[in-house]
Parts: sequence; C-alpha cells; structure tokens
Amino acid sequence: MINMSVRGDRGNVVARAQGGVEWTAAFADLNPAEFPMLWALDPYGDAVFNHRQVPLLLAELDRLPAACGGDWVRQARELCQVVQQRVHRYLWFVGD
Repeated sequence: MINMSVRGDRGNVVARAQGGVEWTAAFADLNPAEFPMLWALDPYGDAVFNHRQVPLLLAELDRLPAACGGDWVRQARELCQVVQQRVHRYLWFVGD
C-alpha cells in the first residue's frame, strides 16, 4: 500500500488521504514516456511532487488505465488541490 499525504516544507502533515494506492502489476507496466509522474511511484519507496509537478500528475490521472484506477484517484485529486493552494506544500506517496 502506498499512502498519500500533503506535507509542508518542514515535514508537517497538512492533509492525509483516507486510503492509499493499492500497488498492482499494472503500475509497473505504465510507459514512463506517457506517465513520468505516476511511473515514479514505488511500492517500497517515496515519491514527492511539488506545486509545479501537480498539473502534470493531474493530467496523467485523467488518462490513467482502468487497471490502475480506484478511489485513490479521487483522493489524490483532492490532495493535489491542497498542494496548489500554497507554495511549500508537497504531495507525498509513501511506500511501505
């Protein structure tokens, strides 16, 4: 499970998703040229997106294959909005 949260530049948690990303083989099959942001997700590591990267991530979520979808997509969109409200906020995907 990959957990999602928004943190400030001091590491303080600003918002947190109720669920997380259930890792499947479909994520490993994403083409890094088409999905460079989502390709960065790692079930055992962390991926961090800043306010300039969030629009790219949102565009990728719009065209995400159904095999990778789920409620996490809605929650990720909500967290993206939190990041975009203020600089020095980051969307974290934290692997186990």
